[in-house]
Amino acid sequence: MSQVFKEVQRELEQERLKAEKALASRQEFLYEKLPEIKAIDEELSEIGLHLAKLALRPQAGAPTVATLQERSGELVCHREKLLYDNGYDDAFFDDVFFCLMCKDTGKTKEGHCHCLKQRVIAKYYEMSNLSKVLAQENFDAFNLNYYSDVIDINYGISPKDNMARIWTISHKFVETFDKKFENLLFYGSTGLGKTFLSNCIAKELLDAGKTVLYTTAGQLFKLVEDHRFNRNGAKSPAYLDMITEVDLLIIDDLGTEFPTVVTTSELFSYINARLLNKKSTIISTNLSLSDLEDHYSDRVMSRLFGEYTIMQFFGDDIRVTKKHSY
Repeated sequence: MSQVFKEVQRELEQERLKAEKALASRQEFLYEKLPEIKAIDEELSEIGLHLAKLALRPQAGAPTVATLQERSGELVCHREKLLYDNGYDDAFFDDVFFCLMCKDTGKTKEGHCHCLKQRVIAKYYEMSNLSKVLAQENFDAFNLNYYSDVIDINYGISPKDNMARIWTISHKFVETFDKKFENLLFYGSTGLGKTFLSNCIAKELLDAGKTVLYTTAGQLFKLVEDHRFNRNGAKSPAYLDMITEVDLLIIDDLGTEFPTVVTTSELFSYINARLLNKKSTIISTNLSLSDLEDHYSDRVMSRLFGEYTIMQFFGDDIRVTKKHSY
């Protein structure tokens, strides 16, 4: 297990202990204020123990399970009414926890909780300085004026109008993220805003509480190889699982990695797994579509052409344009 993963687990454990202490304090306050709530909780606890005993060894003459369950239901309803009538609700207890889904344990019935995954990702973002990048690269900072409004005869549209279209599609991708499953493929020369736009999307979704993982193709395949060959410092399997589990995976600079049969196989595996799990992916590449076909297998290209919204970036390198505009 990676050091980062252990660190996040320690943080959650500290928060859980703090939350449990706050919860006990609030419960004590409530019992003093409403003694009847304490009596109800004690009876509910006794019923729970009795039901557990009956499940293991039915007792002659003991109340039936149905009778106990009926009494439990009555007590729960009465308890809720008492709380409501006295101005208390679930938030009185629940807001002591950072995450209501796992109660700060980092675990749910399905496995690792969303909050734990995002904390791990945030740690890696922090280590890679990506958090600073996202503070600067967002939709508000995206400036179409860096793109030429002269129509390109090869495309029948100006770079500026093309980017306005891509910006609109990207913004819509964020707005409909929970309603529509979609994947994006950005391709075109360097310096045209592919990574910038990916970061814009990442920031919006992170701010909305989604799990987002950014990685370059080179980093992704090195991570996989390190784990495969058990190299020193290899990331934990839990971190690798996030590649298929996060709400949005961003693979930047596809095609810059050293191509092998293994990398192509792994790429297909991750792309296909995310498609099956209905988890969105954004891929950006400096390669043309024909170059991509030369680099990757038919299975990979079939998924990209069939399941991704493909957008071409063209025009002049905006980094040069920015430099000369100052």
